[in-house]
Amino acid sequence: MSQSARVIWDDALTSYDFGPGHPLAPVRVALTMELARALGVLDKVDLAGCDPATDAELAMVHDPGYVEAVKRVSATGAPDLSAGLGSSDNPAFAGVHEASALIAGASLAAARAVWEGEAEHAVNVAGGLHHAMAASASGFCVYNDPALAIAWLLRQGARRVAYVDVDVHHGDGVQAAFYDDPRVLTISLHESPLTLFPGTGRPGETGAEGTAVNVALPAGCGDSGWLRAFHAVVPPLLREFAPEVLVTQHGCDSHALDPLAHLMLSLDGQRTAYAALHRLAHETASGRWIATGGGGYELVQVVPRAWTHLIAELSGHPLAPSTPTGEAWQRLVRERTGETAPLTMTDGRDPEFQDISHGYDPADPIDRAVMATRHAVFPLHGLDPMP
Repeated sequence: MSQSARVIWDDALTSYDFGPGHPLAPVRVALTMELARALGVLDKVDLAGCDPATDAELAMVHDPGYVEAVKRVSATGAPDLSAGLGSSDNPAFAGVHEASALIAGASLAAARAVWEGEAEHAVNVAGGLHHAMAASASGFCVYNDPALAIAWLLRQGARRVAYVDVDVHHGDGVQAAFYDDPRVLTISLHESPLTLFPGTGRPGETGAEGTAVNVALPAGCGDSGWLRAFHAVVPPLLREFAPEVLVTQHGCDSHALDPLAHLMLSLDGQRTAYAALHRLAHETASGRWIATGGGGYELVQVVPRAWTHLIAELSGHPLAPSTPTGEAWQRLVRERTGETAPLTMTDGRDPEFQDISHGYDPADPIDRAVMATRHAVFPLHGLDPMP
């Protein structure tokens, strides 16, 4: 696979900070980049900066009035609940527009690099703010950088863009942005809306011509069930849709240690999913792959290792699971957080799954979720929903 990969980074990306005690702590991104640097992962990629998204670029997805409201909050730090800023999920803070626009700009820079052929793959680990709506902040997200990247690609002439979201929460903001646009296939694998925010993402939400796809998995789903569901839905749809570009969101809050959700994946299961998406980018999108971070609230044990694996996978030089995290990074973790860092890049799992082509069990809640999705959308793509 190609080794042409770009990481978009600026230290100012950590200024997206809702304050002490908020789950979306910027230290998770800082520790990711430090771990990737310590393990030599950044030596194998092109590291590039970015500019903030302009008002015109933000208007590709967001209402201009909303952008102006965010700017007013940004100037004063005063809340504006009509814009979704000032709640416990989305506290108002001075500088929120500038911080959010820089994250959006980073994902736009990743899209530009891939579309213009400067890199085959590009990643913005600070991005993935997939809940932001056209006129409101939501779920820790102010500007929807994955949606902006997709909208930019469409303006450049892309005819088909696929978006795969593996965050534990439904990618509702991206789905909403393109729900009626058959040029964009959105696929979200997430915990059931019956048990988790934002309460959307049911199989019946199918969008234009079946291009909104939702796999709503039961709480407690682990590596084998999650990977079974992924392979039962994502590869056949990507192969049929044949996107020109693949955009992916890699929230790692599906991990068993995440404090805000109820799936049970391991770091090794997540790493396996990154490798699968890499292969699918080459198989279905001529290698054009734009990746972002996303959720993930176990700040030390999970996020830095997960996204370092993601960067390594994009680079074409995946890390061995047994790789030590290193004493220098472990000391940094203690200094920054007071916590004890993980010693290696694995949870010690070897994820395996049985492909659904061997048959399904109607009594199994994971298989029921998978088949509900396949029945809802596969016929709209000319695919047989039965295994």
